[in-house]
Order: sequence, then structure tokens, then C-alpha cells
Amino acid sequence: MSVFKSFGVNASGMTAERYRMDIISQNVANANTTRTEDGTPYKRKVVTFREKTTDPTTFGTIFAKSRGMDVGDGVKVDGVYEDEVSEMKRVYDPSHPDADEDGYVWYPNVDIVTEMTNMIDATRAYEANATAFTSSKSMAMKGLNIGQT
Repeated sequence: MSVFKSFGVNASGMTAERYRMDIISQNVANANTTRTEDGTPYKRKVVTFREKTTDPTTFGTIFAKSRGMDVGDGVKVDGVYEDEVSEMKRVYDPSHPDADEDGYVWYPNVDIVTEMTNMIDATRAYEANATAFTSSKSMAMKGLNIGQT
């Protein structure tokens, strides 16, 4: 992989992790939202990533794959999905305006501890990409400085 290609790979990683942090922040902000526009409680959102690949029909890409070489161009956001696995929280609060006839309120399936753990994970991944970007930039600058002496 060339030094210049690594800039794009690291930049795509930083962009994807920044988007993931935005979604996590949205989850935390809506941790107590019992009614959305459609009248249901907020559902936690999850971001998925996918490899950003080069054009699979070019000779260089086919040749590199046949030799088992990494030919990815970074990462991209594959989608944002509602978490259907985690259960909504049911709390007894008959004074709440969204309580049902039995006095129970349905709260979002957002767990603050999980969200904060995911935020730390996304932050560290962002920092790792930023460090790799800085290292690649430093190598490129050293290469340019070699020609000056």
C-alpha cells in the first residue's frame, strides 16, 4: 500500500467513527424519550461498517486478490439500523403522561453504560486512525526531505 493510499484509508476510518459517535450521542440524548413522531418509544440505533473496495473489474485489483494482497480502500458506513434485539424497558409510573391503562411506561432500549462503552471504543478507533494518518504524513515528509539534502 502506498503512503498516499493510507491517507484515504485512515480518513475513511476517522469519518466512519465520527459518524458512529454521532449516532451514539443521539442514543444517549434519547435515552428517556417515550414518544417519537409515530407514538412509540425511541429505539436504539446501531451503525454497521463495510469495507470500501476498489473497482473489482480492473486488472490490478484482480491480480492483487489472486496473490492474497489487501486491496481495500478503507471503510464506509453500511447502514444505521434500529436495535431489535434489546428489549424495551417497562416501568411502573401511573403519573407519566405516556402510561398505559395499567400504569406502565415503555422506555427506550438504550443502556447508558453500553452507549458510553461504545463511545470510548469509537473514540479510541478514531484516535488510532488519526495517529496512523499522522505517521503516514511524517513518513511522506521525511521522504520529501531526503531529496533536499
